[in-house]
Amino acid sequence: MLLNLNKYRIILGSNSPRRKELLTGLGIAFEVKPMPDVDESYPDNLSGDEIPLFVARSKAAAYLAQLKRDDLLITADTIVWLNGKVLGKPKDRDDAVAILQALSGNIHQVITGVCLVARKQRKEFAVTSTVRFASLSQEDIIYYIDNYKPFDKAGAYGIQEWIGYIGVEGIEGSFYNVMGLPIQRVYTELKDF
Repeated sequence: MLLNLNKYRIILGSNSPRRKELLTGLGIAFEVKPMPDVDESYPDNLSGDEIPLFVARSKAAAYLAQLKRDDLLITADTIVWLNGKVLGKPKDRDDAVAILQALSGNIHQVITGVCLVARKQRKEFAVTSTVRFASLSQEDIIYYIDNYKPFDKAGAYGIQEWIGYIGVEGIEGSFYNVMGLPIQRVYTELKDF
């Protein structure tokens, strides 16, 4: 599958073990080459899918000078969007508690922006999944944070972890998008690259 990619050296520009796992599932060869210290800030006037697309573009821009003719770079950024606000990675334990309290009993969106970049071609897209959380007890929240330490995750949770088992009542859209990479859409876009 994806024989059209044989002409490329595929690079995943990400530190995320979840993105690496998901891309591995496609059965394609790739290298992981995260760039340290990429600025993930964005202009205040952006909202919704504009935010992760902007950050994914910024991540791609950090690699451009290093891209060789046969390189195909994949960058992505994921946000949790609740009531018109971004819930990012928690700063500390108290912030993680506050984020999960805000998600408890509510519906939120998880939006991932993706850039596929080669020297002569570029594709960008965003995918949104809607997640409905059950009401979580304070004990559930504390147990999850203390045992799973979700400090590297947007929205302070990983759907594939314990909190997803007990807290997610429903999802509309891609489950894998909530993990950090809408892999079905990535596959579709790579087929036509």
